Amino acid sequence: MVDYRSARLDAVFHALADPTRRAMLHRLAEREHSVGELAEPYRMTLAAASKHIKALERAGLVRRTVLGRTHVCRLEAGPLHGGFEWLRHYERYWNQRLDSLEALLHAEDEALRPRQPDASKQAVPKAKPKAKPSAAEQKTAAPRRKPRA
Repeated sequence: MVDYRSARLDAVFHALADPTRRAMLHRLAEREHSVGELAEPYRMTLAAASKHIKALERAGLVRRTVLGRTHVCRLEAGPLHGGFEWLRHYERYWNQRLDSLEALLHAEDEALRPRQPDASKQAVPKAKPKAKPSAAEQKTAAPRRKPRA
């Protein structure tokens, strides 16, 4: 069960609210990256990238390790589960609402559809007799051959 008042959940949604941080998470899902590698596509300073990474760390989405002078970041996807569960609650809500709307529209369609008589009580239409060809049609028709005797 997800605690909807959790500071961690707030931090996750705060971290995901920024497109740069979402892009960083996407790259970290592929492999570990240094802070410099994460900053490179955005032409930002290492200090600016570090601020984004700190927001991701506060949310528990990134773990940073220091190897000498290099800071290496790794994705920690566990906290995303809380956000997913929070969204699933509303998915169920909207699915129920949409199912109710579908049933209502279906019932309305049924009420507006004209009633057709029972097929077993309908008379079967008779075939129309063939009309004789007109004089003009008889002239243009191919001449008939006489049968051989």
